[in-house]
Amino acid sequence: MAVKNDLWIKRMATEHDMIKPFAESQVRDGVISYGLSSYGYDVRVADEYKIFTNVNTTIVDPKQFDPRSFVEFRGEICIVPPNSFALARSVEYFKIPRRILTVCVGKSTYARCGIIVNVTPLEPEWEGYVTLEISNTTPLPARVYSNEGLCQIVFFESDEVCSVSYKDKKGKYQSQQGIVLPKV
Repeated sequence: MAVKNDLWIKRMATEHDMIKPFAESQVRDGVISYGLSSYGYDVRVADEYKIFTNVNTTIVDPKQFDPRSFVEFRGEICIVPPNSFALARSVEYFKIPRRILTVCVGKSTYARCGIIVNVTPLEPEWEGYVTLEISNTTPLPARVYSNEGLCQIVFFESDEVCSVSYKDKKGKYQSQQGIVLPKV
């Protein structure tokens, strides 16, 4: 497997709609950076969030997820409570080619504030908006800025095509449109 560079990412995004909308260069002035970088793409977080709360004393269960576990929020700044968690979605829609596997990692600007983005793979032939998992590991409330960079996608190309892609196995998160809760 080889990591793909900015020229490959730009070509795939513009010729094959791999990333829409696509920022051809890194946007940095006055914002947490997003857009094309040397060996990846810095993804923006949309202004839709599901913030976990304990007001209903529910149990978080991936097999029987209770939507009362969170409150929905829409806005330019999301406050993630201390030692809590939020779900969001990417601004960008991704279509991952069959020979490509990606890994989503958090940006260091947020990590240095104790805000961690879960490492998530985007599998070959997966497509959709990325559901982003944001953890506030601090004992203080934390701000997340909508429409700014939150994490980076790194692209790996295999020497061989996979025998079964995410699309082939009809993955449960294929073509997701919004913030998608856990499914079994």
